[in-house]
Amino acid sequence: MFSRKVTSLSELQGVAKELISEFQEERVFAFYGKMGAGKTTFIQSVCRALGSVDNVTSPTFALINEYNTADMESIFHFDFYRIKELEEAFDLGYEDYIYSGSYCLIEWPEMIDPLLPDTIVEVKIEVQEDESRIITAEKKH
Repeated sequence: MFSRKVTSLSELQGVAKELISEFQEERVFAFYGKMGAGKTTFIQSVCRALGSVDNVTSPTFALINEYNTADMESIFHFDFYRIKELEEAFDLGYEDYIYSGSYCLIEWPEMIDPLLPDTIVEVKIEVQEDESRIITAEKKH
């Protein structure tokens, strides 16, 4: 299992590179953590590690943002926090993105749990008492 303790924002870029390296063949990453745990901030670092220089922000209201790498490959960033029914994910056409072969980074995946592919990387961010973060990841089948 992938596990790193992060004590400062400056460490996130290195941890993001390690995460991508650890799961080189995977494209769907589901980010779990309480509100304010740092999911969006970590996803910013993951996008940088993948080669994107785009402005990475939470797609809370749009539900999805698309970023590009230097090679013009797409990275899709989802935020399902505000979704009320699974039908909204269908309306978004989530399957076209999830099964595209592009990187898909999903915040609040528990809101669409029945729709997630069989194989994903579950990334969990846990806030510690000292405000550090423990970031763990494992491939789920």
